[in-house]
Amino acid sequence: MMAGRGRLVPCVCLGLFGVLCWVWVSFASFPDDQLPLEALDAVDRGAFHPQSALSEMEFASISSYRGPGNSDRRRNKELPIILWWSGGLFPHFPGDTERIDCATSSCLVTSNRKVQLYKRTSSIIFYGTDFRAYEAPLPRLRHQTWALFHEESPMNNYVLSHAPGIRLFNYTATFRRESDYPLTLQWLPSLDYLLQPVAVPLQEKNRLRREGLAPVLYMQSHCDVPSDRDRYVKELMKYIKVDSYGKCLNNRPLPEHLEDTSTATGEEAGFMNFVARYKFHLALENGLCPDYMTEKLWRPLHQGCVPVYRGSAAVADWMPNDHSAVIIDNFPSPKALADFLKRLDENDDEYAKYLEFKNPSRITNTRLLEALETREWGVNDMTKPNYLNGFECYVCDQENARLAAERAYKKAPKKNQPPQPKMADNSHMGCPLPSPGYGDVQDLSADDGWLQIWPQDYWQSLDQAEGLESLIRHNESDPSLLWKHIQNIAVSRARGKH
Repeated sequence: MMAGRGRLVPCVCLGLFGVLCWVWVSFASFPDDQLPLEALDAVDRGAFHPQSALSEMEFASISSYRGPGNSDRRRNKELPIILWWSGGLFPHFPGDTERIDCATSSCLVTSNRKVQLYKRTSSIIFYGTDFRAYEAPLPRLRHQTWALFHEESPMNNYVLSHAPGIRLFNYTATFRRESDYPLTLQWLPSLDYLLQPVAVPLQEKNRLRREGLAPVLYMQSHCDVPSDRDRYVKELMKYIKVDSYGKCLNNRPLPEHLEDTSTATGEEAGFMNFVARYKFHLALENGLCPDYMTEKLWRPLHQGCVPVYRGSAAVADWMPNDHSAVIIDNFPSPKALADFLKRLDENDDEYAKYLEFKNPSRITNTRLLEALETREWGVNDMTKPNYLNGFECYVCDQENARLAAERAYKKAPKKNQPPQPKMADNSHMGCPLPSPGYGDVQDLSADDGWLQIWPQDYWQSLDQAEGLESLIRHNESDPSLLWKHIQNIAVSRARGKH
């Protein structure tokens, strides 16, 4: 394998020693004569465009650097290979194969699925939203590990929220703090982002209130979601005025020049100025899971508005202090929440307490401060690498350490221990069964649209996770047999044998 021209790509390597690095990548190619014949089928890898923080990511470029713990001088043809199964997310360009030099070791990384069965392909990285049980690369080879990168909503793939699904993976990078490479604060660019001055002063917000602006903003155009947020907001609207501009529960039109930004996650100035006029922003995530927090939460904090939040049950762990967001689940009913918001709306001193975190001395959450200070990847920060390349290097260093341990054990089994198997568990991703946004599930009518979709999707995802686990256990090579295995499991369960 010949290395050609190269370039520097930002990377963070959390390997054996957690060292920050920038990696030099060289463009490489795989000669067909080094590939197994059964792996030469063409694969359709259509472009994949995730709706996530990745769409806003910027890439930095600085001079070449090799991690101080990396003394790897092997040629490309001697390196382990890491395959990005979701080719549209391959964090390199313009080629499909490159060399990376990380903190303690080096690898070849590729999006070329032809190498799936190649003996040097030691790990496969999957993008969670793009992972489908019926498209999994089978057979799963004993010498290969699987790695999961998933920072998007749990609604995108509930297969990963079940034990049989998540334990397919050896390494994880998810929004959960318990994952191997946590992405919990991916939507929070920096501490300075939180400390930005209040965009619209309280005096001006009060003036706008007197002119008829509602105290509460709702801006949502993705309506049919697992969190069932519209059901809650609809009930809340009975007790307090809410201006809703999106397609969901719409009661006010957007100004014409902002119509294209109704569902935007970007921060276009005109859109930001428009929403900053409101005292309270309804910030309800589309899926509920510990540590899943998006721009819906961080944007109002940035602007100096008060988020009225439902999403991560552990959100208080990440707030600037204990008085910066109104947590919906702390209130027994939408009416109780509305009464509380009305009191804040009418009391400037009490409302202003929710903005005190704009003063750095009032940020008391040491977990938040330490996480922002110590994370080795950045969000649109040209001085730090991005988390895609970071996780890639984490896998590279882990795999090289594993392979070295295997070689040492085979060479001297009495002197060396074999590498310990590593497996993800529910703490790396597991999200709960969707529940109604308001009321009890048993009170919903049988033809309720939400009821017909999301609870069923959750349990059907468990069937798929168990089916894929069965395929792998039986060493199947045809993923289309998934449905047969699911049926067999269902029959066994009905007979009390599963």
